[in-house]
Amino acid sequence: MSARSLDLLDRLVAFPTVSSASNRELIAFVEAFLAARGIEAMLVPNADGTKANLFATIGPRDTGGVMLSGHTDVVPVEGQAWSGDPFRLRAVGGRLLGRGTTDMKGFLACALAAADRAARMELALPLHLALSYDEEIGCIGVRGLLDALAQAPFRPQMAIIGEPTAMAVATGHKGKTALRALCCGREAHSALAPTALNAIHLAAAFVDKIRARQALYARGGARDAAYDVPYSTFHVGRIAGGTALNIVPNACTLELEFRNLAEDDPATLLAELEADAEAVALPWTAAFPEAAVKLEATNSYPGLATADDAPVVDFTRSLTGSNARMKLAFGTEGGLFQSRLSIPTVVCGPGSMDQGHKPDEWVARDQIAACDRFMDALLARLSA
Repeated sequence: MSARSLDLLDRLVAFPTVSSASNRELIAFVEAFLAARGIEAMLVPNADGTKANLFATIGPRDTGGVMLSGHTDVVPVEGQAWSGDPFRLRAVGGRLLGRGTTDMKGFLACALAAADRAARMELALPLHLALSYDEEIGCIGVRGLLDALAQAPFRPQMAIIGEPTAMAVATGHKGKTALRALCCGREAHSALAPTALNAIHLAAAFVDKIRARQALYARGGARDAAYDVPYSTFHVGRIAGGTALNIVPNACTLELEFRNLAEDDPATLLAELEADAEAVALPWTAAFPEAAVKLEATNSYPGLATADDAPVVDFTRSLTGSNARMKLAFGTEGGLFQSRLSIPTVVCGPGSMDQGHKPDEWVARDQIAACDRFMDALLARLSA
C-alpha cells in the first residue's frame, strides 16, 4: 500500500465523524487537501450548516468519466469494548484498526491518494469525487448532493461506490423502507383490564401479522440466489409502550422495516403492511372507536440492480483484474445515484462488512494495497 494512502487513512480516522456529530472538520481537511493540488471542490451543506457533502472534478469539466463515491460518517463506538482509542489508527500485524477503516474511510483514503496523483496527470476523461454525510442513518445526506448534481452542466458516465466488498464488484443490494407503527388503544386501571384496549396487545398482534407475511415471502416470494437471504425481508427492531404495570396502556410504538428485492415493488409491500395493520384494529373499532394501528414511513432508499452485462460492470472488473461479482446484504447510496440521476453504478471497495460496525474494526493492509492498484488502473484508463 502507498505511504500516501496510509497517511490519509490515519488523518481520516482521527476525525470522529459519527452520524450524530458534524463532519465539517473532515470536509475542511479534504477541501484544503484538494485545493493545495489545484482542485476546486463544491460543498453542499445541510440546513443548519453543521454537515456537508463534497463534490470535486479532476480533469476535463464535461460529461463523462468516473465518480468515486463514499460516505464520511461512521457508526458510534459507545458500548463497544475497544482495545485502544477508536479514533487513532493502529497497526496490528497485517491489520489497520480504527473506527471507519473498512466502512469506509479506507476507500476514501485511496480515492484521495488517487486524486493527488491525478492532479499531476493529463486526464482525457474526468475523475469525480463525491463525499457524503449521514449514510449510516438511512442515506440522508447524499440527497442534497444529488439535487445539486441534477442541476450541473455535466454528470459522470458511471459511479463506483466504495463500500467494503473485498474489491469484488457488487451489482445489487435490496431497497429499504423504515416505518413507525403507532398502536392506539384505551387506558384503564389494570384491575379493569378487560374493559380497556391494551395497545401493547395490538402491537403484539401486528407483530404476528408481520411474522406471517415474512413466512409468506420466505415460502413463495420472489427469489434472487445472489443474496445471502434470497427473498424480501420484514423486521421489527424496537417496541415501546406503557407507563406503569397497573395502567392498561393506550399507546405502543413499533419501529420496523422491510428490505425488498428488485422484483418486489416497495409500494406493494407497504400496502400489504397497511392492510395487515387495518385488519388488527378493525375487530376493536366498534367498542373502541380510537382503535388503530397507524403506519408512517420514516425513511427509504431504493435498491441497486445493475445488469451483469452493463458497461460499468465490465469496466470495473477490468480494474480489479477479477471476474468476481456479488450482491450485498447491506444497503448503499448506489441505488439513489442510479434511480435519481440515471448514473450506472456498482459497489467496489476494500475490506469486508464483517469487519465493520464492531469493536476493533479493521481493514487489511493488502486490501488497501489492492485498492491503490485499482486506482492506478483507473487513472491509466482515464488518461488513455
